[in-house]
Amino acid sequence: MYLALDVHYKSNYAKSVGLTFLNKSDNEPQETFIETIEHIAPYQPGEFYKRELPCLLQVISKLNLETIDAILVDGHVYIDNDGYYGLGGYLYEALEQKVPIIGVAKRAFHANKETVKMVFRGTSNNPLHISAIGMDLETAAQFVQNMHGNHRHPTLLKILDGITKTQ
Repeated sequence: MYLALDVHYKSNYAKSVGLTFLNKSDNEPQETFIETIEHIAPYQPGEFYKRELPCLLQVISKLNLETIDAILVDGHVYIDNDGYYGLGGYLYEALEQKVPIIGVAKRAFHANKETVKMVFRGTSNNPLHISAIGMDLETAAQFVQNMHGNHRHPTLLKILDGITKTQ
């Protein structure tokens, strides 16, 4: 089973959502987990993970990690070519390196070209930037490439984004 996670920030709280699914061809989640997090940390440039990681961990705490084959996060695993962690890397460490993480980012970082693979889906000329830890980067990129949907964003990640942003 796989888990996709996202967080959306409201005026005074965050909404963290997780969707589980069985394989990359799924077009509907198996289960949806929604957590509201009060007292979120303020945004700190260069340290976004400090704000987002607690929100993701709150959703993850509702699942049995032994049943999860990989976790997809909205963001990067590495933010540079030297292996400096982004959100995905910090999540991997927080989970004691037990679950592979696939970072699915909409935007590139100028300093991490060697740690990401661009994936073009559908007819979009705008790639997704895939990174991974705990698994091979090419395998992670192929997983996202082959997820259900004919557009830039896989169906389940589009569903996740929609749930995260609704009240």
